[in-house]
Amino acid sequence: MNKSILTAFIILIAATVQGQSYIGFGTDNYNGVHGVISNPANIVDSRFKTDINLIGVSGLIGNDYYSAKFGDILKDDFDFDDDGTKSPKNANNAYGNVDILGPSFMFNINSRNSLAIFTRGRVFFNVNDINGDTYDNISNEFDENEDFNVNEGDYQMSANAWAETGITYATVLVNQEQHFLKGGISLKYLMGYGNAYSSGKNIVIDYDADGSGTTGSIDSQGEIAYGNSDNITNDFEDYEFVKSADGFGVDLGFIYEWRPNFADYTVTDKDGNPYAPKDINKYKLKFGLSLTDLGSLKYKGTENAYDITNSISEDDFDNEEGFEDKLNNLYTQIRSGNASKAVLPTALHLNADWNINNHFYMNLNTDLSITSKSNSNTNSIANIVSLTPRFESKWFSFYSPVSYVQNLGVQWGAGLRAGPLYVGSGSILTVLTSDQSKGADVYAGLKIPIYQSRPKDKDDDGVLDKVDGCPEVPGPIENNGCPWPDTDGDQVLDKDDNCPEEAGIIENKGCPWEDTDNDGVLDKDDNCPEEAGVVENQGCPWPDTDADGVLDKDDNCPEVPGTVANNGCPELTEEVQKTLNEYAKTILFNSGKATIKIESTNVLVDIMKILNEYPNATFTVEGHTDSIGSVPSNQKLSEERALSVKNFLVEKGIDSARLTAIGYGESKPIATNMYKAGRAENRRVEINLVKN
Repeated sequence: MNKSILTAFIILIAATVQGQSYIGFGTDNYNGVHGVISNPANIVDSRFKTDINLIGVSGLIGNDYYSAKFGDILKDDFDFDDDGTKSPKNANNAYGNVDILGPSFMFNINSRNSLAIFTRGRVFFNVNDINGDTYDNISNEFDENEDFNVNEGDYQMSANAWAETGITYATVLVNQEQHFLKGGISLKYLMGYGNAYSSGKNIVIDYDADGSGTTGSIDSQGEIAYGNSDNITNDFEDYEFVKSADGFGVDLGFIYEWRPNFADYTVTDKDGNPYAPKDINKYKLKFGLSLTDLGSLKYKGTENAYDITNSISEDDFDNEEGFEDKLNNLYTQIRSGNASKAVLPTALHLNADWNINNHFYMNLNTDLSITSKSNSNTNSIANIVSLTPRFESKWFSFYSPVSYVQNLGVQWGAGLRAGPLYVGSGSILTVLTSDQSKGADVYAGLKIPIYQSRPKDKDDDGVLDKVDGCPEVPGPIENNGCPWPDTDGDQVLDKDDNCPEEAGIIENKGCPWEDTDNDGVLDKDDNCPEEAGVVENQGCPWPDTDADGVLDKDDNCPEVPGTVANNGCPELTEEVQKTLNEYAKTILFNSGKATIKIESTNVLVDIMKILNEYPNATFTVEGHTDSIGSVPSNQKLSEERALSVKNFLVEKGIDSARLTAIGYGESKPIATNMYKAGRAENRRVEINLVKN
């Protein structure tokens, strides 16, 4: 049996590559029109007036099945089997990418809007879940006289080549001091130049060397499907480079910038409006979120599927000319129709950038594939996380990304931008230092950068020279950049001087002090400048708020009418005192305790109303008991009950300084303790006015 035919039949490959482009360069704030690749919002508030890309090429290749030292690969005597290391797995995956950014440019429509037009050529391939163990066995140990088994299972393969012509619009959504938000969208017209794909389900191949007599036999099961565009022949030997599909794609993105030092770089335009120069980065932290490559291509082509469940002889298999003949003549075709659409490698990008100082930055970027590798004719990127420190300036940037790439591991690269030239790799340092390198990528290109210019302000007064009335003398924005005059020489500028031609006092807005009401108190010190008063009351007459004949300055209760004899406060009459104690005597306590019964609440509220009517009066809360029990215990109980009543009143808003709690025990009976009724009268609380 022909070894190469069997190898092709089971379609085994084991390579994996990074699906990203221009790794490292994409983090640079001076990447210009390249910014639309990862996030269309990048082009607004750019460091460029215009950026014109002439040509840029990014290619990426990697491998998790095979590794070797980079220098050995370049040698003439390099042997694939002997000079490298194979690491087969049950499910190897592959995806590759060539990305060519053709003539493209971006420019600013105005301070809040930008536009970009770009051309791009791309080649992507994916191979998912190919059994590298089987490939390793066949390539190293195959013997036509020995049996072997292939348990491939499911796999997916696809390759797609297309060109893009796109337009990007980006705008500033929020610009509020520390907070800056911009968004962008790219609309892309897609032109397909070739597509081929294949898939398999539950594939098992069993080769019996003895077979039936003189030849071996092949038992197989499972399903194989393949499709391709019309410009690729079914045997995949010929390819015609013509457009064979149309489609549309969309990229969306948002970027938020935190600008805590906005006041340090904010100047004003000719109208006095805040203006932030576009030639500098203004953020401390920047966060980006984007979704790229939403879309697909519908090729003109065919798709065929076959059930390969059969048992055939080795001779029958070898006698068929090509792969398609083997499928058509030896196995059962189960469907045939138009080729399925080719789905673009849709991805989600999350980006965070930290401006450590003016020139040094740290970038964290994550690219996540949104497409499923189990779907037919679908491209996808490798999931990747990159940490990229960089030095960045107007004419030169250097970056060194360290990335963890799905199925490939850690990659370390370097790149630089020097004016119109950019060149770099996301893996070059790993390739040069590793004895078992699994991948490599590289990019390079040329552009014409036209940078934003720095607005001039010779006198550093915040007014641009082109609108500064005194460009060499600092002055305020409100006076067109010129200093304010002081006509009367009183150190109060005319703009703030209410008496610009008469020397006055700074505190009086440039005017001399007056005494409008002629009360001997200058208006600056007079709280009632238009009403004659007295010096002691800051130029105001003494008030009598409650009109009780006692001036507020002498009135201890200025808002409650009282008597002159009681310093303006109301006097507590004997009748009110009697009412107060009648209420107090009805306060009930739990037997033998100082806790007030709930039914006494209303009585206490009435007592509070009386106390509030005499806000300047102080009272004693006196507790009394009958003679039942010992003298010490009665004394203690009377004190606790008096204090309990006081605490209740204080909690409800009575000033504690107005109340004094006293306990008299059984020492002051008001009735005989010989009888129950008398003892009940003696168990009481009194609230008495403290007379001065």
